[in-house]
Amino acid sequence: MSAITDTRDQMRARYAKLDARERQMVVVIGGALAFLVVWLLLVRPAWTTLDDAPVLRAQADAQLLQMQAISNEARQLRALPPVPQSVAEQVLKSATDDLGGKAKFAMQGDHGTLSVTGINGEDLRTWLLKARGGARARPTGASLTRAGEGYNGTLVVAIGSQQ
Repeated sequence: MSAITDTRDQMRARYAKLDARERQMVVVIGGALAFLVVWLLLVRPAWTTLDDAPVLRAQADAQLLQMQAISNEARQLRALPPVPQSVAEQVLKSATDDLGGKAKFAMQGDHGTLSVTGINGEDLRTWLLKARGGARARPTGASLTRAGEGYNGTLVVAIGSQQ
């Protein structure tokens, strides 16, 4: 504490020795520095937040609309009558055939397993849309790993009325 007190006393002594014009310049420079610090620490971040707010709100609104559309789609799919298992199997195998040699599908009771090798995300999304819409299948498990430009692994879907 004594070091701070000594330094403060030395600064006061130097300030007292300055001419009136020099004291005025020190006060003006100190005020300018104080203004700069207040601007950089308090005003500018708040201003930036206000500038970014409309864009962030528009993004949040777009996400909300997308989630509402997904919710409506899920509600509509739940309202559809169940598809017989034989039809569901045909739809899933047909969707798998559309993927070419990158995928194989196997049924085990009311669960099916899609095994993929090097499939891209858009093809997998398309398969899932066909599975959900045509076979009323819902994903129950996935074990996918990124492999270059695509994915390798398995995706398990359940068919039946327990949606």
